[in-house]
Amino acid sequence: YGEAHVTYVRNITDVDDKINAAAKASGETIRALTERTAKAFHDDMAALNALPPDIEPRATEHIAAMIAMIERLLAAGCAYEAEGHVLFEVKKAKHYGRLSGRSLDEMIAGARVEVAPYKRDPADFVLWKPSDADTPGWESPWGRGRPGWHIECSAMSEVHLGETFDIHGGGIDLVFPHHENEIAQSTCAHGGKPFVRYWLHNGFVMVEGEKMAKSLGNFVTVRQLLDEGAPGEAIRYAMLTGHYREPLDWTKERLRQAKAALDKFYLALRNAADIPAPPFLTKEVAAALEDDLNTPLALAHMHELAAALNRDRSAEAKAGLLGAGALLGLLQQDPEAWLRGGGDADEARIEALVRQRNEARRAKNFAEADRIRAALDAEGILLEDKPGGVTTWRRK
Repeated sequence: YGEAHVTYVRNITDVDDKINAAAKASGETIRALTERTAKAFHDDMAALNALPPDIEPRATEHIAAMIAMIERLLAAGCAYEAEGHVLFEVKKAKHYGRLSGRSLDEMIAGARVEVAPYKRDPADFVLWKPSDADTPGWESPWGRGRPGWHIECSAMSEVHLGETFDIHGGGIDLVFPHHENEIAQSTCAHGGKPFVRYWLHNGFVMVEGEKMAKSLGNFVTVRQLLDEGAPGEAIRYAMLTGHYREPLDWTKERLRQAKAALDKFYLALRNAADIPAPPFLTKEVAAALEDDLNTPLALAHMHELAAALNRDRSAEAKAGLLGAGALLGLLQQDPEAWLRGGGDADEARIEALVRQRNEARRAKNFAEADRIRAALDAEGILLEDKPGGVTTWRRK
């Protein structure tokens, strides 16, 4: 298990009409714009404990590979030139529609398909299109232009993963036309060889029961949540509580519950800090993840392990909890650091108040001890008195 067994490729699409328009409006180059937005994305993903890809290709660095693939499609009779464009002829892809399980007519009826007079069929899609003087472009056998969106992904995956690879991910909204078109052009360019063995499509994100959309004003970003103080690991846990293929209803309550669940895990680990336990993956957690990445079930098993650790102080339970966390990108912090949060100066102040309270208790000044506890509780600081006069604290 783990990243050592996977070559993870995640591309950056920096040839896109929306990007071109945004760069022109801001006065930036495409490279500067995409460097800035990519850095913001990378920072957000790091905060969620998402592993970086092994390879992160840019479309602008693979134009030659795209042109070469288009030339092969023309030579195979699967594409044609028309008015400065090169288009893929969908009727030449005999299995088109198999991924979505719908006929071509059904797919076109339910999607926005550009109808242009130079197309032989409304479903045919652009592989290469001309660029005017104000639009980024590259020289090609068909004149100065730029690639279509679909050919970018097929060419980059061919370069970095080969003609056939195992897993392709993406949102459910990309099944048609993007993924159907990727399959069509890749299989035709490779003499009919399979393109992808397994497709993983994630469901939509909802917000408080409604589809997330800028037009509805309910659009929530990872950066907004982080800036509001949500721990990245809690955001990750909240997302893992739903199966990736199902719609995920993002609510404040889901995030609150995720933070509370992680608090329980970290408390169990803090209370068992003296128990040596090298992480390992239990068969129950492994079976859950092997069953189409059933992360909700894997999390349920983690709760069972935490309960066993609290009940029995079992090294096996601690090792299993740590192993599951490592594979799911959870429990990556020191338990004390997670439970305390805040900065060093704040911690020093709280520690001083805890000492004052303990001194008041030893002096049997229980009114003062209760006052300090109540003041800390109002700040969201919970005190836990342990045997032997030891007091630990954590944030709510």
